[in-house]
Amino acid sequence: MRISNKYPYICNPNYKNKTMLIVQVKEGESLEKALKKFKKKFEKTGAIKELRERQKFTKPSVKNRTRKIKAIYKEKMQRAEAE
Repeated sequence: MRISNKYPYICNPNYKNKTMLIVQVKEGESLEKALKKFKKKFEKTGAIKELRERQKFTKPSVKNRTRKIKAIYKEKMQRAEAE
């Protein structure tokens, strides 16, 4: 299998994001509204977040530590909410 750097979704069947974003635009709907829908869908995919994470390397130990801190924080919030 040949993997192209330019179009990885074409050559690599295991590529994560191989679907296109499709925005349904109703007749008479403004372009600004359609762009707003597109931006919202694009943000939900998490592509920008993933790109920013890939710009720098974080050690696995640091990732685990932050994951643990977040879990502790969430648990504290849930306990406070239950009380």
